[in-house]
Amino acid sequence: MPIDQNGDALVEGVSIRRLPKISLHDHLDGALRPATIVELGDAIGLDLPVADADGLGTWIGEQSDSGSLVEYLKTFDLTTAVMQTREGLTRVAREFVEDLAEDGVIYGEVRWAPEQHLGGGLSLEEAVEAVQDGIEEGEDAAERAGRDIRVGQLITAMRHTDRSLEIAKLAVAFRGRGAVGFDIAGPEDGFPPSRLRDAFEYLASEFFPTTVHAGEAAGLDSIRSALVDGRALRLGHGVRIAEDLEVVSRAGEEVLVQFGDLARWVRDREIPLELSPSSNLQTGAIERWGTELGDHPFDLLYQLGFAVTVNVDNRTMSRTSLTRELALLVETFEYDLADLEAFQLNAAAGAFLPVEEREELIELIADGFDR
Repeated sequence: MPIDQNGDALVEGVSIRRLPKISLHDHLDGALRPATIVELGDAIGLDLPVADADGLGTWIGEQSDSGSLVEYLKTFDLTTAVMQTREGLTRVAREFVEDLAEDGVIYGEVRWAPEQHLGGGLSLEEAVEAVQDGIEEGEDAAERAGRDIRVGQLITAMRHTDRSLEIAKLAVAFRGRGAVGFDIAGPEDGFPPSRLRDAFEYLASEFFPTTVHAGEAAGLDSIRSALVDGRALRLGHGVRIAEDLEVVSRAGEEVLVQFGDLARWVRDREIPLELSPSSNLQTGAIERWGTELGDHPFDLLYQLGFAVTVNVDNRTMSRTSLTRELALLVETFEYDLADLEAFQLNAAAGAFLPVEEREELIELIADGFDR
């Protein structure tokens, strides 16, 4: 792949980093700078496996390449440990926004679970306020640097605990004060959205949008539950929707595919898939199809008309950025600028924003790609 003098990947002579991008699936506790983990960890006496930032970043990346979502999630013990105070949460959120802006993101949604950040004595409300303070500081810093970015919070409940209704009410309480949507995260297999039905019914009664982790560590039943029980407007990952597709025949580049009812519903209703290519490899989400990026059903889903979006999931664990994820897809599937624009337009259309603001994002993306 061509590289410019700044080391940025190019597609059709254009820097991918400079293109306007939308980030929908990005975890706050998965996006810490290793140097920040070291500094905040030293302040609280945290026992780190590696003492220097570069070494710690490498260690986290290696631990995350296990092929298991359960093992992958264990690396979050370090990041959440330094996010238990107002100061820690605000700093991490500020740096999160700054890093997105540096990567060319113009709109992002940050998902995180407040219930995991109460060890320092914060209340749920204080934790959300601390993150919002950091987001606004990051937006201001980006503006001073000549970059425009807006970031909204996806308040997340852990699917294996019993606080989902409480967290759902917290999310609604912060509508208009930073929260734009609700999510559930944590171990997917064995903890279907149907277990949290009361929370989702409350959110539906309040007309509050939800995205649900589904189709990553569990298959079609999880996706079905996300849509039926969770009223999901987007699918967090959702990659295993490809299990509901049967390749009937191949003739050269032409592939005849038979849709199952679930896959057709997701495709025909343009329900966005929050795909995260590198993460999907690390967690084994695509093991049914293979172990290389070229085996990922991303391109099949895209060619069949699914509303695919490109995301990082956890930048620290995957040692990645949205620019890098797009560059990997360009290199693997020979995508061009029109393809990258389509992914961003899908993301803009699926953002948890009023329609007028989504239309504004679409215009910004179109203008940016035209330039």
